[in-house]
Amino acid sequence: MIDFNAIFNIQTEQAFNALALDIFNYQFKNNKVYRSFCDLLYKHPSDIKTIQDIPFLPIQFFKTHEVLSSQNPIQTTFTSSGTTGAITSKHFVTNLNIYKSSFTKGFETFYGAIEDYVILALLPSYLEREGSSLIYMVDAMIKQSNHPESGFYLNNLSELKNTLIDLDSKGKKVLLIGVSFALLDLIETYQFNLKHTIVMETGGMKGRRKELIREELHHELKKGFGVDNIHSEYGMTELLSQAYSKGNGFYSSPHWMRILTRDTEDALSIQPIGKTGGINVIDLANINSCSFIATQDLGRVHDDGLFEVIGRFDHSDIRGCNLMVL
Repeated sequence: MIDFNAIFNIQTEQAFNALALDIFNYQFKNNKVYRSFCDLLYKHPSDIKTIQDIPFLPIQFFKTHEVLSSQNPIQTTFTSSGTTGAITSKHFVTNLNIYKSSFTKGFETFYGAIEDYVILALLPSYLEREGSSLIYMVDAMIKQSNHPESGFYLNNLSELKNTLIDLDSKGKKVLLIGVSFALLDLIETYQFNLKHTIVMETGGMKGRRKELIREELHHELKKGFGVDNIHSEYGMTELLSQAYSKGNGFYSSPHWMRILTRDTEDALSIQPIGKTGGINVIDLANINSCSFIATQDLGRVHDDGLFEVIGRFDHSDIRGCNLMVL
């Protein structure tokens, strides 16, 4: 059994690669769905020498299968948002301490101690349903922040406006984390000139507004909040780790997470640095589920390890996923 604390103590690329291969072997043996997927590709641990050789499980499997590498009891089930009647992803979590370690250490890697921030959350579409991993994370961060002003906001935008202006004028470090449409609702009603506040969007209009490209969205938000940069969080129901952007759409991953891109015509072919393709995520914190996931996002990885999210595949664009009948 792999000690999950080793995941968060990775310091070098060599250590990451070695642990990723160990986790692949562990999940090949213990995850029935992933094992069947690898078998259909004729991929065996003896064939896997580098992380580029590892098969990436299409993220759609979380909608149709129980993706588990652990025999321990399920502590909670995170579910994705979706339109009425749509099949949603289910991420069965057997160790919430791993998730807590991941989001706490991940945030602190890029922003410092959670306790230093007042955390204001404007996440109505997530708050209005059960099973959101983002709500679980932000709720834990609010409790950890130890500031009485920290909390969730639903439709009380006037109260949020007053709190934001008051805290910012006092020089408090504030993190305002919100879904895109709700942040736009806020600045359409009120204008700000914030000096000490990080505004972080978690993406998505959730059917409430017309989708905007990132540049348009960030232009509007920067103007409305009076800030130089809009930060972003990249995470998803099927992962236990997040990447963060401090502006301009370039994301950084924590030490236990890596982004690769795959050829859009050949899902099993990993592309060289700099080429646009489907985003594959290695999330070692997902040790009890699957750490190797082929997402439906399009992106590009740069020489310095930063990555961009450019868009999404539509269903007609998905190639190499004929094994979904598994």
